[in-house]
Amino acid sequence: MKSIITSMMVAAGLMVAGSAMAAEMPAVAKKHNCIACHSIDKKVVGPAWADVAKKYKGDAGAEAKLITKVSKGGSGVWGSMPMPANDPSGTKQADMKELVKFILAL
Repeated sequence: MKSIITSMMVAAGLMVAGSAMAAEMPAVAKKHNCIACHSIDKKVVGPAWADVAKKYKGDAGAEAKLITKVSKGGSGVWGSMPMPANDPSGTKQADMKELVKFILAL
């Protein structure tokens, strides 16, 4: 009986781990070189995007705030390392919105 329960617990753990790993970096993140500083599930230079999603969960204004932050850059929210502007001219807003929607959906 113990081995069945243990096996079920291991299987459940693997399913949870598998679903967390199922998200892959979207093409837009690669296109704008976000992967140089961010990962989905661990801190690199910037925060893990899963942590960003957790921080802003339930915040109705999060999408607009993060689109601005990703576009214009900023610092101080996740540490002292500034994030450079990814769309200072505002010409890539569709890409910025796609990226932020991906992050918030994690």
